[in-house]
Formats: sequence, C-alpha cells, structure tokens
Amino acid sequence: MITPSTPSLLLRHASRPAATYTAACLRQAIGGTQTRAFGIKTTLRVQEYISKTIKNDKDKDKPAHGEMQVTGPKPVVDTVFASMPPELRVPMFPEPIRDGIKDHKWGTNDLEALDIGITKHRIPDRISDKIALWAVKSARRPTDIFFRNKYLHRSVMLEVVAAVPGMVGALIRHIRSLQGMRHDGGWIGHLLHEAENERMHLMTWMEIGKPVLWERALIATVQTGFFAVFSLLYMVSPRTAHRVVGYLEEEAVTSYTHFIKEIDAGRIENVPAPDVAIAYWNLEPNSTLRDVVLAVRADEALHRDTNHHFSDRIEAHRESLFEDLEHSEGKPKIKY
Repeated sequence: MITPSTPSLLLRHASRPAATYTAACLRQAIGGTQTRAFGIKTTLRVQEYISKTIKNDKDKDKPAHGEMQVTGPKPVVDTVFASMPPELRVPMFPEPIRDGIKDHKWGTNDLEALDIGITKHRIPDRISDKIALWAVKSARRPTDIFFRNKYLHRSVMLEVVAAVPGMVGALIRHIRSLQGMRHDGGWIGHLLHEAENERMHLMTWMEIGKPVLWERALIATVQTGFFAVFSLLYMVSPRTAHRVVGYLEEEAVTSYTHFIKEIDAGRIENVPAPDVAIAYWNLEPNSTLRDVVLAVRADEALHRDTNHHFSDRIEAHRESLFEDLEHSEGKPKIKY
C-alpha cells in the first residue's frame, strides 16, 4: 500500500536496495493500520460506557416492583427553605399589650369589667399641650364628615395612623441611643410593642371591614403625610409628640365607644370575631365583633395613659424608667 509518506521513503531509501525499501513500506503501512485500529477500539469503548451510563440512569428512575409510578415533573428542591436558619422557623406571634391576657379566656363580662376610664381626659396646662389638643380635634372633623357611621372603615383609618407613632418614636430613640452610646431608659421596647399592638388592630379590622381600592388609597395617603409630620415633630419636641398621641388615643376610645353603641342598637351586625382576634386577645371561641371592639378600646385606653405619662416624664426630666421598674426574680437588673 502506497501512503502519502511514500515520497519521503523514496528519498530516504533511494540509495538502499529494493528489498530494504519494500520492508520499510510494509512497516509504515502496518503502523498506520494499528493506529487506526486503536482509535476505533477506543471510540467503541467510549460509546459502550455512555450507553451503560444512560441505561443505569433510566433504571434508577423506574419505580421498584409494586410501587406506583408518579408522572409529571420531578420535585424541585427548595434551596431557600433548606438554607433557612432554624430560629426563623419558630413563629413569633405578637404579644397582647395588657398583662394577664394569657391567664384565661376572655369573655364579654371580663372585657366590660375592665376599668379603662372611658371619659378620662388630660386637661392641657401648657401652650404646646393646647396646640396638640387643637390639632387632634381639628383632624377628627373631616374624618367624621367622610366616614360618618361607617365605623369599620373609620377604625381602619384610625389604626393605620395610630400604628405610626410607636414605630417612629422607637426608631428615633434607637438612633439617639446609638449616637450617644448610652442606654435608652427602657422606652424602645414599649414603643415597639405599642406599634405592634396597633398593627394587630389593623389586621383584625381588615378581616372584617374589607375597604375598597379608593379607600385604601386615601388611607395610605393620609398615613404617609402623618408619618412625615409626626417624625419631624418627634425630632423637634418628643414631649409634644407624645401628648398628641395621648389626645389621639382619647379620641380613639370615644370612637370605639360609639362603635359599641351602634352594635347594641342593631345598626351594625354583630358578626363572629375573626380567628386572628380570638388568638391575639385570647378570647372565648364564640366571641363576636362587640367583644373585639371592647378589647381594642381597652388597648387604646392603655396607650392613652402611657403616652400622657411619657410626655409628663420628659417634662419632669425623668425619662429613664429604670428607677421605677418592678424587678421580677430571675431577671437581671440591667440598663438597656
């Protein structure tokens, strides 16, 4: 067989005898044949290995004898859940604002027996206090005109606004504590708890009221404006800001008292309480809307007293709560 390398062989062996040239050609031909044969064998072995691998994968996917074959796409591994820290898998259910709520199931008689001071009012004795009261009263007038006796939607508006002061106060005091590198005096936790409590009021009313889109837009607009104004007020005068909240909560107690009267008069249906309210306030399973309003009104009365007290403490230059805390056994006496 004459190969492309034959001319080089002719030159290389031109001076050699014919027998020597013939042997060289045979060796060249045999070497090329062996190389091609090795390549073919290697290719066949690779193809055989790939075929076995594919067959084994198919056998793994087949159900065992007696098992039901499940059709459809294979389950996707949730990598987000797999990497979730175990602490985040434990639910942190909001705690009620009043002590003793978890001691027993609360019924109508228990809620009505709470001494919350329905007509309680803080008489303003400073110009800033009078301005705070005037501002709250002025803001109530358009609310009365707009919502009239739609107390469920009025409650949604009230809670969207009422959930702002606690969070704003906690945020500003938190930043000041960091900047001053000193403890806060124990306020931040109480303010955050207040904000969370007001948010749970909103979650409850959203289960019942179901405001429409344009009402949601109006409420969101009012909340945005109030957030900006109250944040500026708290940075300038925290004492006045807490006084505003105290008067706002007085109006909330009044509104919820009228809400209860509307239910008692039959003008608002006394529907069953939503599950979120029963769980949060530890109410009896057969509780109704009226019981929820009683529970919410009691919370608002507590916020009223708390914020007036905060304002008084700032005025008295005695902001730290640590001096007056009731320390329980087993808890360290530290400042935070």
